[in-house]
Amino acid sequence: MSTDTLSGGPVAGAQPQPQAPPAAQPTPGRIPVRLKIRRYNPETDPEPHWELYEIDCLPTDRLLDALHQVKWEIDGTLTFRRSCAHGICGSDAMRINGRNRLACKTLIRDLSPEHEITIEAIKGLALEKDLVVDMEPFFAAYRDVKPFLITHGQEPTRERRQSQADRAIFDDTTKCILCAACTTSCPVFWNDAQYFGPAAIVSAHRFIFDSRDEGAEERLQILNDREGVWRCRTTFNCTDACPRGIQVTQAIQEVKRALLFRRI
Repeated sequence: MSTDTLSGGPVAGAQPQPQAPPAAQPTPGRIPVRLKIRRYNPETDPEPHWELYEIDCLPTDRLLDALHQVKWEIDGTLTFRRSCAHGICGSDAMRINGRNRLACKTLIRDLSPEHEITIEAIKGLALEKDLVVDMEPFFAAYRDVKPFLITHGQEPTRERRQSQADRAIFDDTTKCILCAACTTSCPVFWNDAQYFGPAAIVSAHRFIFDSRDEGAEERLQILNDREGVWRCRTTFNCTDACPRGIQVTQAIQEVKRALLFRRI
């Protein structure tokens, strides 16, 4: 094979040059989205501050997908909790456009993406970093209401049976995933961290009205405390915030009536 370096012809023994990969083409249907995230690093920031991130995503993407895009492609220091990403674990509760929601259940198209989407940590619990708060006070209240079956006497030799009608009485409150969205949407909890909060009362309700349980009186006494059910002001914030659709305010009122009339 001849050599022709002047005319740009093929050079004898030359290796073929690698071809540049084709430029990535934008996915049809993607839209520009601006995420305004309240950031806080206790090691460097005296106070929380807002940072703006601009990304492209699909309207059907979840907000959790958008947060992953920011963390994986723009700023790896962004900190938030998530686990199952399917609305079961309750880990990614945060305040989105001023409302408590789960990031994994919230679609971009439902957040008016033509405007900035604001994201911040849930309120009422100590901020640790970015979108992460200290959940221990929340779980301490949950443990205080004894959220487990209490029975006395000998263990039965067969399962504890229950009618469908008896189950229906407390079925709604079995759906709680302990995301804290209801408790941290409560104005009373914002101002009084000693208040048990809606989630703890819902967890107590689930056993107070369970026909197989024998600890209802004990739990009612716990919730009769001045920081118990009587602190509720019936604002319905908790019901609106619940990602599982639990009628939280109704459950609190049923516990109040049980205390007043001791009818379980």
